[in-house]
Amino acid sequence: MNTVSDIPPSEQRREGSTWQGGTHVRAHHPEAQAEHAQVDLLLNAWLGRFTGHVSPAALAGAWQDWASHLLLSPSKQMELGMQAAVAGQRWLQYSAGAMFGSLAAPVRPLAQDKRFTDPLWHTWPYNQLSQAFLLTQQWWHRATCGVRGVSAHHTDVVTFVARQLLDGVAPSNFIATNPVAQQATLASGGRNLMHGALRAAEDARRALTGALPPVRFRPGRDVAVTPGTVVMRNRLVELIRYDPVTPTVHAAPLLIVPAWIMKYYILDLSPHNSLVRYLVEHGHTVYIISWKNPGAGDRDLALEDYRRLGVMDALETIGRQTGAASINACGYCLGGTLLAIAAAAMARAGDRRLVSMTLLAAQVDFTEPGELSLFIDESQVSFLEAVMWQQGYLDARQMAGAFQLLRSNDLIWSRRLRHYLLDIPDKDNDLASWNADATRMPYRMHSEYLRKLFLKNSLASARYIVEGHPVALTDIHVPIFAVGTRTDHVAPWRSVYKIGALTDTDVTFLLTSGGHNAGVVSPPGIQGRSYQLATHLHDDPYVDPERWQRDTPEHEGSWWPAWEAWLARQAGPQVAPPAPAAGLDNAPGSYVLQS
Repeated sequence: MNTVSDIPPSEQRREGSTWQGGTHVRAHHPEAQAEHAQVDLLLNAWLGRFTGHVSPAALAGAWQDWASHLLLSPSKQMELGMQAAVAGQRWLQYSAGAMFGSLAAPVRPLAQDKRFTDPLWHTWPYNQLSQAFLLTQQWWHRATCGVRGVSAHHTDVVTFVARQLLDGVAPSNFIATNPVAQQATLASGGRNLMHGALRAAEDARRALTGALPPVRFRPGRDVAVTPGTVVMRNRLVELIRYDPVTPTVHAAPLLIVPAWIMKYYILDLSPHNSLVRYLVEHGHTVYIISWKNPGAGDRDLALEDYRRLGVMDALETIGRQTGAASINACGYCLGGTLLAIAAAAMARAGDRRLVSMTLLAAQVDFTEPGELSLFIDESQVSFLEAVMWQQGYLDARQMAGAFQLLRSNDLIWSRRLRHYLLDIPDKDNDLASWNADATRMPYRMHSEYLRKLFLKNSLASARYIVEGHPVALTDIHVPIFAVGTRTDHVAPWRSVYKIGALTDTDVTFLLTSGGHNAGVVSPPGIQGRSYQLATHLHDDPYVDPERWQRDTPEHEGSWWPAWEAWLARQAGPQVAPPAPAAGLDNAPGSYVLQS
């Protein structure tokens, strides 16, 4: 077996590798730098506490790019001046007739903006306030976009920051300018504000102490209750095998690789929401990986450890226990990316154990990762590395902050409106409870993930190194089933769709309603769910995602039965269930309970 020393020098440079005294060193790791550079890391880590772990240098660079090019664009300045004058005139005209409802509103909110939908917002003077805000929002969007010479990334960052600042001063956020909150206050005699103040104080206490919100749905009691056994445990994973409930099962077992950014039981929520239970009830022998919640002592766990101790050790255990020569595999989110890496490495080595691969909301090409790219550039990654270097991991609160900013309207301001002004408690269900039960990510692994996959896109460009060799997705020849969700802000469906252009095999792509999590948790029987499904054979001409979406028929209902039918065709004939294996513990095991 070759080692990293066999990688050509050009490949070493592309992967950020250097040689010092005959030892391979990752140049971007702070340990590889001079000791005095640790002062920089400490400063950045300390500063991150006050900036929400967003790099001020990245924001300053984006603002400078935008502001300097706007200064050098008198035509854009004139255009914005004229647009401001027109917007002001439209608002004055509307205001003159707003008291009597004689004029149509000059601008409507975006379809996803629900802040001003209540009829009270159409009464005076609140209609004037909402229209002033929407016109201002529209003008700032035009001001931050379309400035000649500004990089696309900086345009996105400036537009995003402008939207955050505007969202913070929206009239819906304040009782003095929100008629719905005023009505709630009158109806409750002010109790809504008292309860809101208590909730705000409790949220502030948690933020200051780092305490996590209470979790009502507990693994092993309310969720993750599908019967099974922990059949393998190492320093990173527990492997759970679920008990069969049918007299016969498909010959090929299924390994599920969830993301390590989340607890595995999103796929085994309450029994009616459990994908694991659904598969077991349809005759599949299901194994799932439960990742350890890493601490400071796990700071040096690498992405390769996740592949080796996670996917490969699980496959070895499954083969040994069941005797199956063929195994289906399914990866969700980051777990799907890891599974694709493992599958490409196995194909290169001639390992034929995998007979199919399913990717749920998982990216393998990171050139269009959606709004997450706002937080990923060289400056931001270096800043985040300093934070992780000090504590040894990226914790749940730091990750949650970035995801909340991406949907600040829904997850920050609208929540505070409901929570603090309208006295509406948070939703209490299994998915919301799971969302609060987040995990940490070790320093080295997350740094490698951001740099190799997001910044360098090494996997899609066949430059990702496994055991001394670059792996290529084109080496994967097993059939692939890929699922994208229409409103996914973590793994946009058009990015997930790229797996068809990057592999040389048959790809069945399914696009379902919902977002990154709720779109995947889609059991039969829920109203309003739909999906599109089509198979692209490896020798068919390429079909772009817009044409695919336009030409592919839509089906009502859950996508689970469509996937299970495809999976059954890959899983072989019905056989007697494999013999029970000696277990270390009952499901859900111990790793999922780590906080």
